[in-house]
Amino acid sequence: MKNVRIIPAIPKENKMLKVAAYCRVSTSGPEQLRSLEIQIKTYTKFIQSHPDWIIAGVFHDIESGLRRSGRTGLDKMLKKAAKGNIDYIITKSISRVSRDTVEVLKIIRFLRERGINMHFENEKLDSINVDKEFEIALRGMLAQDESRNTSENIQWGFQRKFDKGDIFTKYKNFMGYTCVDGEIVIVPEQAEVVRNIFDLYLKGLTFGQIKSYLESQGVKTVTGKEHWDTTTIQKMLKNEKYKGDTLLQKTFTEDYMTGKKVKNIGQRSRYYVKDSHPAIVSAEVFGKVQEEMAKRARLLHNDDGTIESSASKYNGKYLLGNLLVCGNCGASYRRRTERGKVVWRCATRIEKGKEACSHSPTLCEVWVKNILGKMVYENGAYDENIIRDNVDKILIFDKHIEIRNIDGSKINVSI
Repeated sequence: MKNVRIIPAIPKENKMLKVAAYCRVSTSGPEQLRSLEIQIKTYTKFIQSHPDWIIAGVFHDIESGLRRSGRTGLDKMLKKAAKGNIDYIITKSISRVSRDTVEVLKIIRFLRERGINMHFENEKLDSINVDKEFEIALRGMLAQDESRNTSENIQWGFQRKFDKGDIFTKYKNFMGYTCVDGEIVIVPEQAEVVRNIFDLYLKGLTFGQIKSYLESQGVKTVTGKEHWDTTTIQKMLKNEKYKGDTLLQKTFTEDYMTGKKVKNIGQRSRYYVKDSHPAIVSAEVFGKVQEEMAKRARLLHNDDGTIESSASKYNGKYLLGNLLVCGNCGASYRRRTERGKVVWRCATRIEKGKEACSHSPTLCEVWVKNILGKMVYENGAYDENIIRDNVDKILIFDKHIEIRNIDGSKINVSI
């Protein structure tokens, strides 16, 4: 069979053909990065070797071929093509462009509508040719199925490791620990920070107060940042690894196509490995912290600012009074009416002034309800029963709110 590659006719108004190339690798490993570098150099030389071609760019991505998100190189190339700045595109194979069959078809049709051909070298196929669309789709399906098999094999491998109690020892940016020769070992100076956080919480400090204390003492995060996140502190206090145990398969990939990870709350087996590595805090201290967190979760914040304990999470006249919590100081938010408008404001700020909690914004009740309607209930309507069944709490920060759902998921919304 003859090898025929279609090169579009050179427009009369422009004797030079604007040619681009697209490259992609899946990961940033040394070998893949070397491969990407070779691809870029090869395509650059190849385009420049044609006297009647103008290089319109060699675009590249370091991302999975299953998902469009994060593919900035591909997006830039298509935007440039849409503006008429590309006439012809070369790429190694269909799987380089995408391993999602539907996405491949969208891209080649988008280009064909603009008279732009994409040539797939390995398959010797040209997207401009309508008759070849079925073959391109078939090849794309094979690439997609290959990805599915790879994903299933990886999941199977993880499952076998979990069954044997093998823990991961290649953690990055894990405060208190590092990995040496495949073993988890304690970093003494970081471990002291961890112990201090547990101690401060047991002394009654909130996440926000612990954050403020660490920052005032110049204690940096594990990544070297000067500012701490209250969510990070909360996760540290809940992490069983600090007492020397490991819970495996806390999350899992729900769909290999999207790569979306979900919290494992019983959908799949979990594996608890006791004494898997050296502990930083004792099991007794860790247990007391969990008890204290459970106790604080049962505290009700009433409209008058008082706090009481209850077996039921919700109480009082207003649902939002039990959900809105200041992310800075940990106090509840109170409902107020100002100039005919209902707002919610941090109790600390109300009682002690702005200086006592300067990073707590005032929220309009209508805005809060609209956001909850959009983010929690799909039809956009605010329904207290649905909010009650799905939302655990809402942390209020300086420039955003964090909606924490009962299933463990979180939604961040800018204020």
